[in-house]
Amino acid sequence: MTHVLRAASESDLSAIYEMAKSTGGGFTNLPADRPKLQNKLEIAAASFARMSDALADDRYMFVLENTQTGKVRGTCQIFSCIGADRPHYSYRIDAFTHYSSEFGRAMRCEMLTMVTDHNGSSEVGGLFLHPTERSAGAGSLLARSRYLFMALHRARFADRTLAELRGVIDDFGISPFWDGVTGRFFGMSFREADEFKALHGAQFIADLMPKHPIYTAMMPESAIAVMGVAHPSGRAAQRMLEKEGFAYRNYIDVFDGGPTMICATDDIATIRYARQDTLVAIAQNDGVQSLVARGRLGGFRAAFGRVAMTEGGIILDPAAAEAIRATPGERLTHIPH
Repeated sequence: MTHVLRAASESDLSAIYEMAKSTGGGFTNLPADRPKLQNKLEIAAASFARMSDALADDRYMFVLENTQTGKVRGTCQIFSCIGADRPHYSYRIDAFTHYSSEFGRAMRCEMLTMVTDHNGSSEVGGLFLHPTERSAGAGSLLARSRYLFMALHRARFADRTLAELRGVIDDFGISPFWDGVTGRFFGMSFREADEFKALHGAQFIADLMPKHPIYTAMMPESAIAVMGVAHPSGRAAQRMLEKEGFAYRNYIDVFDGGPTMICATDDIATIRYARQDTLVAIAQNDGVQSLVARGRLGGFRAAFGRVAMTEGGIILDPAAAEAIRATPGERLTHIPH
C-alpha cells in the first residue's frame, strides 16, 4: 500500500498545476491556469466546510498522495449538482426514420440536439494520474474512492451521476469533432476554445451555436467517426466506469464529441456494495485486499488495505490504518478491491 486519497488543500496547488500542464488539453475541469486552480481549491475548501447535508452546488477536489515519497501524483473531483449556476450543455444523438411509399425506401437519419438534460445531476470528473503511478491499482483507488465519499455523504449528491470522457484529440491538439461541427460557428481553434471554456464556462456555446438540430448527414465523416468515442488515454477510465454500472446513452460533449457515461447514483457498484463495520483491531492479517475509507468531508481518507472479518467488526492491516489515520472503535467503510 503506497497511496492514500485525501481532500485537496491550498498547499497542493503547485503539484496540481504541474499535473494540469501535462494533460495535453481537453481537460476542462483541470485547466493549466494557476489562478483558476487556486479558485477551484478555494471552492473545494468551502464545500468541505459546509455543515448542512442538503444538496447544493458543492465542488470537491481530492489528491492522490504517494505515502512513500509524500508527493501528490493524482487528482480527481466531484460536482454535487451541475447546472446549478449555469446550464450544462450536451449534444443528444437522436435517430428517426423517414419513409416514402412512392419511392419505396426508408431512410434512417441522426441529428444532434443541444440539451440541458443533465442539469441537477452529480458529476465525477477532473481525474488525472501521473504516468509514473499508473500501476498497482493507483488509478482504481483514485476513481473508486470518490464513490465511497459519495456513499458516506449520500444526501449531498443527486440521484443520477454522470462522467464526461475526453473525446478524440490528436497530438497537435486538433479535435475532428470541433473542426467538423462546433468550431465552424466560432472562428477559433479547439485549443483556444478549450482554454476559454476552462476560464469562463460554456455559456458562450449556447449564445453562439444554432438552436436547431444538426443532421449528421451534413457533417464530415471525420467528425461522425469520433462521436461518442473516448480519447485513447481515457479508454481505461471508460472500462472502470462500465464496471461501476455507467453506460453511454447517446449524449456527447459539445466540444470534442466525447461520450457522457451515466448511472443512477445508488446503482454505482462501489456505492451499492460498500459496507460499514467497526474497526476492532489493527494487525497484519490474511483478509481480503479492499478499498477502505474513513472520515467526513475534509477529513476523508481512503487507501487499499487488507480487511479480515472478525467478531464485532473488522481487522485492518497497520499500513492502511496509518494511511487513513484509523483507530480502533471507528466505523470504516470498505469494499473488496
